[in-house]
Amino acid sequence: MKIYNKKATFDYTVLEHVEAGVQLTGPEVKSLKTGHAKLDGSFVRVIGSEAYLVNAHIFPYIYARPEGYDPKRTRKLLLHKKELIALKNKLDTSRLTLIPLAWYTRGPLIKLEIGLARGKKQYEKREAKRREDQDREIQREYRGKLR
Repeated sequence: MKIYNKKATFDYTVLEHVEAGVQLTGPEVKSLKTGHAKLDGSFVRVIGSEAYLVNAHIFPYIYARPEGYDPKRTRKLLLHKKELIALKNKLDTSRLTLIPLAWYTRGPLIKLEIGLARGKKQYEKREAKRREDQDREIQREYRGKLR
């Protein structure tokens, strides 16, 4: 099961991908494995020598107790120290940001793919949308003609 952040590739140009573990509770893991989560509007913040996932929404697991559960709580990311230092240096030296790209499972573990990205300008977004529309029109035009 893989849950994508659909808005990330539209709003950002992803330069580098990094795999990170996430510190989760039991009901959050079960909810993620059933696919009940959203990454829209979430981001990664590096504070001190730790990275945190902020504003990611994991819906409550239906068979767990709902008392005291915050679906948008800040979750700690589990990265190696060298990876964290390298990411922090890249963030400090240039105008980049860390964004979550996808949740996925690797065996029994839940992983988060984060990307080092640069924000797109408005004209770049319009150009990408125009290109997608043109490709769709070409596909529609040649749908039954090529064999």
